[in-house]
Amino acid sequence: MPHPRYTAELYPHKPAIIMADSGEMVTYRQLEERSNQGAQLFRSLGLKTGDHIGLMMENNHHFLTICWAAQRSGVIFTPISSHLKREETAYILENCGAKLFIGSHALAEVAQQMLEGASGVEHFLMVGGIIPGFDSWEEALDGQPTTPIGDEKNGVAMLYSSGTTGKPKGVFVPPVSDDVDEPNNLVMGMGIALGFCEETVYLSPAPLYHAAPLHYNMMNLIQGGTSVIMEKFDSERALALIEEHRVTHSQWVPIMFVRMLKLPQEVRDRYDLSSMQFAIHAAAPCPVEVKEKMIEWWGPVIVEYYGASEGIGVTIIDSAAWLTHKGSVGPALLGELHILDDEGNELPPGEIGTVYFSGEQANFKYHGEDEKTAEAYNEKGWATTGDVGYVDEEGYLYLTDRKNFMIISGGVNIYPQEIENVLISHDKVADVAVFGVPCDDFGEKVQAVVQPMNWADATDETAIEIMEWLRERISHIKLPRALDFHPELPRLDNGKLYKRHLMEEYKGGARSDDKQE
Repeated sequence: MPHPRYTAELYPHKPAIIMADSGEMVTYRQLEERSNQGAQLFRSLGLKTGDHIGLMMENNHHFLTICWAAQRSGVIFTPISSHLKREETAYILENCGAKLFIGSHALAEVAQQMLEGASGVEHFLMVGGIIPGFDSWEEALDGQPTTPIGDEKNGVAMLYSSGTTGKPKGVFVPPVSDDVDEPNNLVMGMGIALGFCEETVYLSPAPLYHAAPLHYNMMNLIQGGTSVIMEKFDSERALALIEEHRVTHSQWVPIMFVRMLKLPQEVRDRYDLSSMQFAIHAAAPCPVEVKEKMIEWWGPVIVEYYGASEGIGVTIIDSAAWLTHKGSVGPALLGELHILDDEGNELPPGEIGTVYFSGEQANFKYHGEDEKTAEAYNEKGWATTGDVGYVDEEGYLYLTDRKNFMIISGGVNIYPQEIENVLISHDKVADVAVFGVPCDDFGEKVQAVVQPMNWADATDETAIEIMEWLRERISHIKLPRALDFHPELPRLDNGKLYKRHLMEEYKGGARSDDKQE
């Protein structure tokens, strides 16, 4: 079933989108009519195939309607993180060349700053209310016909990298064709592998401006399923929604697993999760102990994949295969894996290097960043996003960390993710970041920053307890030379830790008192 409009014809009153907390619902007929009106509105504003728009809003019932309006009008749409401030938002709008900016009244402060901060934007619309300088999206939509535009073309999302290691980059993967009924092969391949169909009830607990939630929800609507979208993740509320809506599919990041596992046992036992068929996770490496506990709790429904917005390749692994390859993100589903050293030589199984994919995957580019695009490819046309890992003899990939985060201490390569995966399993640790800081003796030393479950535990005694506990579980050379506490680490709701900000803080000398080894 290639497009939601066909579901609208067959089952017009079927829920396409249900907002978890407000209960607001968009039927397939409403999705079809509103997305047509949106496409008509874009044309009335002078937007044509290939033009760019930016949208910045919290999870709400307008979000996916706007995306489908862009998809069927050939417009390239860029969702922007609701956490970004003026300079970051303006940079993305200017970099992508947005002609239209759609903001939200709930995020009015930053939206208003775009009136002067984002050069090149010609039109400003807002959902949920208006402020001076913005017109109402809802009112503008009401004046448009509900019929399709006469020149429908296939529009796509252009998402920006999360900026964990530098300025965000716009990742552009061109549509496979101009036909609006022709979905992305990579996305649809994942949909088939994960059993998405018209019977699917998909729980989406993460912000829609991220790649996986956006693509999975659009894929679910292509298949004719129902998406239950959480306005904001809450661990117990997520469990309740699975029971309430008889959710069959869901998509998570590892920190969400951690939060749910740290709920009291009586809370975890309170909800019926038996409807779940596929609990998908990605975005960051999942600690082995965390995943073991999730499979024990939810059963063999946990499926992990590894991929990127660049669309260069995908690995996938189900629970059964993972239990015999613990720590792996699976063999390649799309593309062919290669592990290369710093000189570009292919490494044998078991040796750590940079992860590359070859094959006929999407030919991505970083928008307006020709040099960065070129750096992502080698002379053979294989592509990488900078992740580091190795493959075993069976071709299963194991990730160690991003190359940018590797610590070189006394000539030894240390991968922070390995240390973080151990520390997060401590009962008093809610979140953790490990990175290297300059050291005269060794070049770099290992620094740990812990967000405690309770701030009352942010004491020297707890630091010593954690370090002694850690000493029994990792080798001495990997042991942090200092452990600090922080009330909340910069991990946003995409599951990725924005470690760069912490690293800059420590390298700049603005540090809390060290809790020494």
